[in-house]
Amino acid sequence: MAASSLVFGPSITAIARVFWATAISASATGLNCEKPGAIRMRDFISAPRCFEIERRLSERLDVPVFHDDQHGTAVVVLAALRNALRVVGKELEDVRIVLVGAGAAGTAVLKVVLAGARHVVVCDADGVVHVERDDLHPSLRWTAENTNADALSGALSDVIPGADVFIGVSAPNILSAADVESMNDDAIVFALANPDPEIDPAVARRHARVVATGRSDHPNQINNVLAFPGIFRGLLDAQAHGVDPSVLLAASEAIAASVTDDELNENYVIPSVFHHDVHDRVAAAVRQAAERAAREHPIDVPGEAHEILVQ
Repeated sequence: MAASSLVFGPSITAIARVFWATAISASATGLNCEKPGAIRMRDFISAPRCFEIERRLSERLDVPVFHDDQHGTAVVVLAALRNALRVVGKELEDVRIVLVGAGAAGTAVLKVVLAGARHVVVCDADGVVHVERDDLHPSLRWTAENTNADALSGALSDVIPGADVFIGVSAPNILSAADVESMNDDAIVFALANPDPEIDPAVARRHARVVATGRSDHPNQINNVLAFPGIFRGLLDAQAHGVDPSVLLAASEAIAASVTDDELNENYVIPSVFHHDVHDRVAAAVRQAAERAAREHPIDVPGEAHEILVQ
């Protein structure tokens, strides 16, 4: 697929070409050595472009490609969810989860959550994602085929009653107090839209047991900074050539374990961004996971890493 065949506007196409050219040139000349580097994609590269860019870079380069908006968010959300479930005494495989937002962050969160969850329904701006939906974007096909086993349809308000967990990575004020009240007992609400979350956290706490946001002025801040410094350190220390899914799960477990049993409560399910050793814990766990993954299923180093995709 030529770079120009992607569905970009002229400016983003030019940026993408320069990004690819720079990344691949760096891999061929500077990063393709005894100690590989890594590439961090920032959140200004949105879905569905980010999926294609990440895929093509991962195929072409011999270094890990880490998209912060996808992988960083997913790692921290899963860590917080693990601990929130400990607070309410529920298991990941048993709870019913409603995830709102099917972009870069939402899709990545879904993939890590599905490592343990069995009952997930995803909604986007057009309603519940299911395989029979007429307006289903191609980027949502995988989501539709791997969630919503009961073939539910409709809007968020149709699927939120009885849910144990709400995860929002979407838009402000889409979840009402009545929606949260209709959820299962000891509900968990992660309202992560920034700066204005899907519901006012104070309102959500009237009915939910655990509430998290992306904001620093409320308890349980879901912040990517808990993930990427330690993940990068671990990947570099392991001299990894890619990001194996087990690496993300290991990072999430390390973040979750940074909250001790004595510290864990409704208002502290995720470490503070100022936690003194969370990054060291993550780096150690990631290095171990990356080295194990390299032994068990080595990643082929691309033979075309020197090619520059400018046409």
